[in-house]
Amino acid sequence: MIKFGSSRFRRLTLSLLLLLVMLGLTAATTQAAPAESNGTYHTVRYGETLSLIAVNYGVTINDLLAANPQIVNPNLIYYGTVIFIPYYYTPAPQPPPPPPQRYCRYYHTVRYGDNLINLGVWYGISPYTIAEANGIYNLNFIYAGQTLCIP
Repeated sequence: MIKFGSSRFRRLTLSLLLLLVMLGLTAATTQAAPAESNGTYHTVRYGETLSLIAVNYGVTINDLLAANPQIVNPNLIYYGTVIFIPYYYTPAPQPPPPPPQRYCRYYHTVRYGDNLINLGVWYGISPYTIAEANGIYNLNFIYAGQTLCIP
């Protein structure tokens, strides 16, 4: 048993204190600034979310997560946490290419009882080709009065 005033107690206390200081220093050094100097720091205020911070600084949430590896759960950030906000230009996404111009050899107005299989046989092409040319995803869903492009 270790007595309160003994030298062994003092050495044990000093060792524990030194261990705690070392742990505190290593925890502080893990929060070091990222290698990028192109940014700023933000202290999280009460009620702020990562998405709100991203919108305010004009970056994406993924940019914030990449710059702050200490954030494990993006849905859980604490008041007073200091995070790094990177500044860099992210190009706007390119618009999708225009749809290809379709060539219609014939136009067919659907009558009651028509279906794509019969129309394919009539015009000598696949019913899937007719469906693709008209943006039809369900081959059974055409209706009377509808005008179809027959490529």
